[in-house]
Amino acid sequence: MKTRDRILVTSLALFNEEGEAHTTTIDIANELDISPGNLYYHFKGKDEIIAELFQQYELALSGTLAAPLEGPLGTDPSQVEDNWFYLYVVLEEMWQYRFLYHNLDDLQQRYPAIRKGFRRLLQLQRSALLAICHKLLEQAVIDTDDDQLLSLVDNMTLVLTFWLSYDQLLHAPRSPHVVIHQGVLQLLTMVAPYLGDAQLTFYRDCQAIFEGMITSPDKP
Repeated sequence: MKTRDRILVTSLALFNEEGEAHTTTIDIANELDISPGNLYYHFKGKDEIIAELFQQYELALSGTLAAPLEGPLGTDPSQVEDNWFYLYVVLEEMWQYRFLYHNLDDLQQRYPAIRKGFRRLLQLQRSALLAICHKLLEQAVIDTDDDQLLSLVDNMTLVLTFWLSYDQLLHAPRSPHVVIHQGVLQLLTMVAPYLGDAQLTFYRDCQAIFEGMITSPDKP
């Protein structure tokens, strides 16, 4: 692996584990066992490292978020598992760059270059969730009017954006597998109040999937 790539991989790991604000370029150089001058040759400061990591993240997540806008998920988007697996992938990619979501406002204040990118991702997250909910509405899986649907999507977008920080504050460190699957559970059970008579069955399906996923390491 080239030195530049090693710097990015190591920086991401340190930012995720130690916090971006508590990690300096000296820390990164020491972790890599290279001189600060060698690191400076590739990146003139931490802001350049942050910018490149965010660019990687935006590219990866944008591709995933575009999937519901391009066509249905799986063979039957009304199935809980189809949407479960999709949302798991979204949250898994967020987890890989989770430092970006810890102290989100502070990070954007200190690195204003990434603010527009975050706004683009937020809009794309909202559009992806809206596409999923529209498909559920078309298939009569949920029953709601346009105003309620938009409120549901806004609430789901809010949970998706701040779930990782919420979990970090509420719980002792847990495995990523559990954190991500519980985040998906929270998102999908928000749909339950719009299901009418099928609400309890849907919720139980979500609970069963959650319990099955967290006890099956071979699944995502």
